[in-house]
Amino acid sequence: MSTPSSSPLATGKARYIMLGGFLGAGKTTAVSKLARRLSAQGLRVGLITNDQGSNLVDTALLRSQGFATEEIPGGCFCCRFNSLLDASQKLAASARPEVFIAEPVGSCTDLAATVTYPLRRLYGDAFTIAPVSVLLDPVRALRVFGVESGGNFSAKVVYIYKKQIEDADLVVINKCDLLEPARVEALRSVLAAQYPGKEIVAVSARDEINLEDWFERITSGEQTAQAAMEVDYEIYADGEALLGWLNCTVQVAAAGGFDADTFLKRLASEIQCRLQSAEVAHLKMTLSPDTGLGDIAVVNLVRNDFVPELSLHLENPVESGQLIVNLRAEADPDTLGAIAREALVACIAAFPGLRATIEHMEHFRPGKPNPTHRFTQATA
Repeated sequence: MSTPSSSPLATGKARYIMLGGFLGAGKTTAVSKLARRLSAQGLRVGLITNDQGSNLVDTALLRSQGFATEEIPGGCFCCRFNSLLDASQKLAASARPEVFIAEPVGSCTDLAATVTYPLRRLYGDAFTIAPVSVLLDPVRALRVFGVESGGNFSAKVVYIYKKQIEDADLVVINKCDLLEPARVEALRSVLAAQYPGKEIVAVSARDEINLEDWFERITSGEQTAQAAMEVDYEIYADGEALLGWLNCTVQVAAAGGFDADTFLKRLASEIQCRLQSAEVAHLKMTLSPDTGLGDIAVVNLVRNDFVPELSLHLENPVESGQLIVNLRAEADPDTLGAIAREALVACIAAFPGLRATIEHMEHFRPGKPNPTHRFTQATA
C-alpha cells in the first residue's frame, strides 16, 4: 500500500491528531482504537491526556494497554500550551512517536485558535496537523438540541458544548450502536442545519463501526486553514465554573480478595443515587490490582438516567489495588466530595473485610480559561 503524501512516513514530520468532544463522548475509547490501528501499521504512537486536575483514569487506562502516555494536569491544552510541547518532547525522547494523539479536557473549546493554529504557525517544521475531530454522545446531543427530552445542562454549559461542534473540522457522532438508524439520522439532520457545510460521520469506537474512513481521514488529511470562530470567554468561563470536578485515589484491600467488577458497579451506583438533581457529565473509575499483569477494571456513567457500564473486567478476585475516581457533574464541588466519601463508606460496608484508605482527593471548579496563544488565522 502506498504511503499518503501527508503521512509521517512521507513528510518526515510527526503528525498531531486531536480528538476532542464533551465529557462522556467516548474520546478515550476512540484514542485507544486509533492508537492500536496505527501501531498495527508499524507507526510509533505517543498519547497525551489532559485534565483540570491530576490522577486521571484515562492515563491509567491507556498506560495499562501499553501505550506511551504523558498527562498534562492543571488546565486545558490552550492554557498549558508549553506543557503540551514539554509532553511531546518527553514522548519524543522515550518513544520517538511518528504520531501524537492528544485528548483535551472535555469542557474545553476554541482548540483551533489556541492549540492547532499555534502549532502550525510556531512549530510547523515539526508537525503536520490533522483535522480536529469532535466526538458526540448521540443521546446527550439529541437532548442538547431539543430533539429529545431528558436530563440536560444549563445554558452556559450548553454554550461550550455547541462551540466545540462549531470549532470542529469533523463532527463524529460516536456510539451510533446505541441508537436505531432513524435517531442517528435525526441528529445528523439537526447538526447539518445548525452547522452548514460541517463534515459529519457516525461511528461506534467501542464496536469498531465505520472507523476506517474516519481514521483514514485524520491520519492522511490535513487541517484546512480558515478563520477561527468567535468565542465569548466570559460565558465560556461561567460555563466551566458551573461544573464540579472531583479526582480521587483510594487504596483498597481485602485479605480474602474481593470481586473488583462488582465493587466498581456498586460504588458507581452509590454515587449515582446520591447525585439526585446534579447532572452528570461523566463518572469514570478504574481499579488496578497491585499485583498481576497490568489488567484493570473500568466503569463509566455518562448520564444520570443511564446505568454504570463496565468496559474492562477483572476475572479473578483482587486482594489489593488502587481505585481512581474521576467525577464531573454540574454541581457544587464540595457536594461531590461529600457524595464520594459517603458512597465509598456505603460500598465498603457491603463487602465484609474490605478496607479503603483515601490517598488523595481534590474537588474544585475549573478556573477561567486564559490561553497561552490565540491565533485567529492558521498562518501569519
